[in-house]
Amino acid sequence: MTKNIIEFKNVSKIYEDNGQVVLNDVNFEIEEGKFYTLLGASGSGKSTILNMIAGLLDATKGDILLDGKRINDIPANKRNVHTIFQSYALFPNMNVFDNVAFALKIKGVAKQEIAQRVSETLKMVQLAGYEKRPIVKLSGGQKQRVAIARAIIDRPKVLLLDESLSALDMKLRKDMQYELRELQQSLGITFIFVTHDQEEALAMSDWIFIMNEGEIVQSGTPTDIYDEPINHFVADFIGESNILNGKMVKDYLVEFNEQQFEAVDGGMRKNEAVEVVLRPEDLIFTRPDEGKFNVKVNTQLFRGVHYEIVAYDDFGNEWLIHSTHKAIVGETVGLDFEPEAIHIMRLNESEEEFDARIEEYVEEDEQTIGLVNVIEEETAEEEAEFEEALHEAVQEVLDSDENNNHEELKE
Repeated sequence: MTKNIIEFKNVSKIYEDNGQVVLNDVNFEIEEGKFYTLLGASGSGKSTILNMIAGLLDATKGDILLDGKRINDIPANKRNVHTIFQSYALFPNMNVFDNVAFALKIKGVAKQEIAQRVSETLKMVQLAGYEKRPIVKLSGGQKQRVAIARAIIDRPKVLLLDESLSALDMKLRKDMQYELRELQQSLGITFIFVTHDQEEALAMSDWIFIMNEGEIVQSGTPTDIYDEPINHFVADFIGESNILNGKMVKDYLVEFNEQQFEAVDGGMRKNEAVEVVLRPEDLIFTRPDEGKFNVKVNTQLFRGVHYEIVAYDDFGNEWLIHSTHKAIVGETVGLDFEPEAIHIMRLNESEEEFDARIEEYVEEDEQTIGLVNVIEEETAEEEAEFEEALHEAVQEVLDSDENNNHEELKE
């Protein structure tokens, strides 16, 4: 059974000199042994949370718990938490071995044990044999690995990573994403990763907290966040989206572009104003008049794995489409999509309201399913009773006939 390793309870951070609210009454729980990401634009408050966990910033109000104990007043060096900064903060005058062994030397660990643990840790981060290499002669990716090795050598409860991949080039950055994820899973240490890169967050995380203006606006698994954004900000921030104004006619039926479409969402008021989200990769080209409606292709860019196409419908709405098929600029095509591709968002709905609505809707759905099951069970019982009664009646006739000549009844 997993337990919470970090808890924030009504935590706020307000700077007294100018009254700036950096965090506003933040609450969340982080389970042991998972990979979490704080995702948001610059100034959203994500690094502030990281620094509070590390003990580098104090909370103005609220409680921060580590392993069930309040740590607001515990100094940074007494918390079993390590941080990897964007700059890595390595000692340039030391070699790889001395950088990685630094924390153990401070704690007075025996030289033989230090040598063994440094060797084991460098193997984990694929730097075996680099012990004597000067830091100044390492590449960006190698410096990243040294920083990770130094942070994990004494097995902290939580490892904090503050934009720690942002200085790497794209290919190396993707390689390090895989390595970090595999390392976290092999060590079982809780990772809390800060980034503004949506793709990075979706690729690496067990759970994502999306932040905006000092608040967590939505949290969930990468799939939940991508497939079920709760508001315009999240839908626009995570990936690319087509967002249109619409009306929820009733459960499973939405209207936009003056047409009604089947959907899979429900639990809203009839004729409620909503926003409709369709992801570019869920849109399909057809011949004109064979899709849901027609669009005219305006621009097209080749992105390697797909074409990125911008088109406009008759209502002036811009459509972003990702397709492996090439289009022709200026041509009119049909646009099609499945009901599952349509996501409905209530206007200005908070995460708490969203969770409550979904829970209530699921309960209603379960009650409906339960009623159907009861009816089906009762019907099955009635059919079984009828067949049994019929069988008994036929058997009585057969038993009462001395000559046993009722061949038709036997059959």
